[in-house]
Amino acid sequence: MAESRLIQGRYRLLDLIGRGGMGEVWRARDESLGRHVAVKCLKPLGPQQDQSFGGVLRERFRREARVAAALQHRGVTVVHDFGESDGLLYLVMELLEGHNLGQALEENDRRPLAVDQVIDIAGQVTAALDYTHRQGIVHRDLKPANIMRLTDGTVKICDFGIARLGHDIGFTSRLTGTGIAMGTPHYMSPEQIGGTEVDQRSDLYSFGCVLYEIATGAPPFDLEDAWSILVGHRDTVPEPPRRHRAELPEYLERIILDLLAKEPERRPQDAREVALRIDAGRVTPLYVPTVITPALVQPGSSQGSLTPAPPSSGPVPASRASRLPSWTEGMTTGHKATGAGPRATPPDPSAGLTGEWTARPATAVRSQPSHPERPLPSKELVSALAGRHDLALNLGRLGRWAEAGEAHRSVAAEREHLLGPDHPDTLASRYEVGFTLSRTGHPAEALKEYTQVARVRERVLGADHPDTLAARQEMAYVMGRLGRHFEAHQAYTAVLAVRERVMGADHPDTLRCRHNLAFNLSRLGRPEDSYRMANEVAAARARVLGPAHPDTLVTRFEVAYALGQLGRWIEALQTYQEVADSRARTLGPDHPDTLAARYEVGISLGRLGRSAQALDLYRALLDDRTRVHGPDHPETLRARHGLGVNLGRMARWEEALAESREVCALRERVLGAEHPDTLVSRREVAVGLGWLGRWTDALTEYRRVATARERVLGADHPDTLASRNDEAHCLEQLGRHQEAVDLYRRVAVLRQQRAAGGR
Repeated sequence: MAESRLIQGRYRLLDLIGRGGMGEVWRARDESLGRHVAVKCLKPLGPQQDQSFGGVLRERFRREARVAAALQHRGVTVVHDFGESDGLLYLVMELLEGHNLGQALEENDRRPLAVDQVIDIAGQVTAALDYTHRQGIVHRDLKPANIMRLTDGTVKICDFGIARLGHDIGFTSRLTGTGIAMGTPHYMSPEQIGGTEVDQRSDLYSFGCVLYEIATGAPPFDLEDAWSILVGHRDTVPEPPRRHRAELPEYLERIILDLLAKEPERRPQDAREVALRIDAGRVTPLYVPTVITPALVQPGSSQGSLTPAPPSSGPVPASRASRLPSWTEGMTTGHKATGAGPRATPPDPSAGLTGEWTARPATAVRSQPSHPERPLPSKELVSALAGRHDLALNLGRLGRWAEAGEAHRSVAAEREHLLGPDHPDTLASRYEVGFTLSRTGHPAEALKEYTQVARVRERVLGADHPDTLAARQEMAYVMGRLGRHFEAHQAYTAVLAVRERVMGADHPDTLRCRHNLAFNLSRLGRPEDSYRMANEVAAARARVLGPAHPDTLVTRFEVAYALGQLGRWIEALQTYQEVADSRARTLGPDHPDTLAARYEVGISLGRLGRSAQALDLYRALLDDRTRVHGPDHPETLRARHGLGVNLGRMARWEEALAESREVCALRERVLGAEHPDTLVSRREVAVGLGWLGRWTDALTEYRRVATARERVLGADHPDTLASRNDEAHCLEQLGRHQEAVDLYRRVAVLRQQRAAGGR
C-alpha cells in the first residue's frame, strides 16, 4: 500500500507497524479528528490463493470488528470504526504506546519479567477477562503477542480475531469446519486441542500459559514441534514454575498451576476468582524458602490440583496421537512469545481511555428497597467488592491514580447500592475517591468528598473514632493545597488534640498529624514554629520508629525545608544530603524518595550560589530519572526544570530559555496547560525572556500564568498574587508605570483582605 493511501476519505495510512496472519496494521491519521490511530487492514488474496479460505478470513475479520467494538473496558483495545473501502476491510483502533508481552520478553533476552510486573499484569488481565467473559465473549487466542503493556503500565488485551460469542455456536462451527487452526499451539487449552466445546475457562488456561512464560522465561511445554506441544497440553503435567525460578511467590505458583489444570472443572471457574486470589496474595507477606520440596496434594483436597511432576520424556504411543484432531496435521509451532503489534508511538492526547473498569455485577442491578431493613447481599458479592477495592488500592500504590479513582468510584457506587450510604465499606471507598482526587490535582473536589465522609462517620462512628479523624485530617491537607492554610491549621489543631487525648502523644497517627501541622505552619509564614515542631516530631519518630524509618526521614526532610525558609541553607543542604544518603541505604538509590531528596540537595546548592555543582547534580539526576521513570515522567521533567533554572543562574540565558520552553511544552502535553508544574515552567520562560530584554514577550507569559492561576486557585491565592506581582514588575520594565502601580495596589488590597479573613 502506498503511504499516501486514504481509506474512506478519512484515514491516511502513514507507515506499516505490524503484520499478522489476517492482515496488516498501519499507523494512520484520522483526518476528520486530527488524531493518530491504528488501522488494521485485511490483506487481499492473490490470484493463486483459495478464495473460500479468503471468505473465512473476511468473516473472521468482520467478527473481530463486531466483537471488539462491543467492548468498552480499560483493559481492552478501543475500537473507533470499521468498514469496507474499495474491497478492503479495515478496523480502526486506538494507537497504543508500548510493547506486547512477547516483545517485552525478547527485549529482556528471554529472561522472565520482574515478579512485581508479573503480578501487576496478572491482576490487570484477569480484570479485563472478567469483563469480557461477563459479556459472553471468549477470546480463544490469548498469548503474549495479544497482550499489550503500555508505557504507563496499563495492560490491554488485543486481537479478538477468533473470539467466540457465547450464544453464537453455529458461527464458530462453520469457522472451525474449514480446518483452520483456531489458536496458537503454545497457549491452547486441552479442550481446544480436542475440538470439544470451550468456554471462559479455556481463556484462563491460555492465560496460565502466558503467566508461566513471563514468570519463568519459557512456556510450560517448550518443545520442538507443534504435535509434541499439543500432546504436552493434553497429557503432561507442567513442571512447577518455582523449580525454574525460586523467588516466585508460592501463591502465584499455585494460581498458575490451577489455571493449567487439564480438566476445565478443576481450574478456577472465572477470572474474578483469579483476581481475588492474586489480590489476597499481594497483601500476604512473602516467604521464599531456600530449598523447595513440593508436596503432593491429593486430588480433591482443599489445596487445589496435584503438584505436577516434570514432563515425561520419550515418544508418546501412537494410539494416543490418534486422539488429536485432523486439523493439527502439519501444524507448525510458530514463534513462542512473539507477534506483530503496534510499535511505541505516542497516542493522541485527545483520545482518552474509555469504558468502565469492571462490569457491574448483575445482582447489583436490582433495586433495593428504600426502608432501613436492607436485604443483606451475598457474602460472595461483598467479598468481590472488597477484592476490587483492594485492586484499586494497588493501582494507587503503582501511581496510577486516575485509574484507581475510577475503580474506587465504581466500587463506592455499588457498595452504596448494596450496603447503604452509611455503611463503613461505602465510606471507605468514598474516602479513597477523595484520596485519588487529591493526588490527581483536584483538591476542591477531594475536599467535598472528605467533608461528606467525615460528617457521616462522625454521626455513625463518633467524633473521636480513628476513621472520622482520618477524614478530618485529609480535609485539612486539601485545604492547605487550596491555599486555605489558616483553616487547615485550625483543622489540624483540633484533630491533634483528640489524637493526643485518645491515642497518646507518641502514637504514629498522632505524630503524622503533628508532622502535617508543622508542614502547614511553614505555609502560614511561621518558619520558626514549623522548624521547632518538625524537629520535635523527627526526634519522636526516631525514638518510636527508628532513625532510618521512612516516616522519620520524611519529617527530617521537612526540617530541611524549614531551614531553607529561614535562610539557613548550609544546614538545609547538610540535612537534605543526610536524608538522601539514608534513603539510598534503606530504600535504594532509585527509590522515588531518594531521588526527591537529591533534587532538594540541588535546590540548596543553587541557593548557596553553587550553581555549577547544582548543574552537575541535576544532569546526573536527570539521567537516573529518565532511566527509572522515562523522559516524560513528571519527576523527570522536574529535574529538567532544575537544570534550566541553574543555567539561568549561571547567566546562560539562551540555553536556560530553550530548556524552559521545552520542559513547558512537555509538561503541557503530559500534565495539562493549567497544572501547577506547567505554570511554574511557563513562569521560568517569562523570567528568561525578561533577562534577555524581551519584556513584551515576557509580559504575555506572565499574564498567561496569572490568569490560569486565578481561574484555578482564585484571585487571592498566594500563587496568583505572586504572579500578578510578576506582571506588574514587567509593566514597570516596559515603562507602563501607571498600570504597574494600579496592579501593585490591587494585589496589596487582596492580600489585606485575605489576611483579615484568615484571622
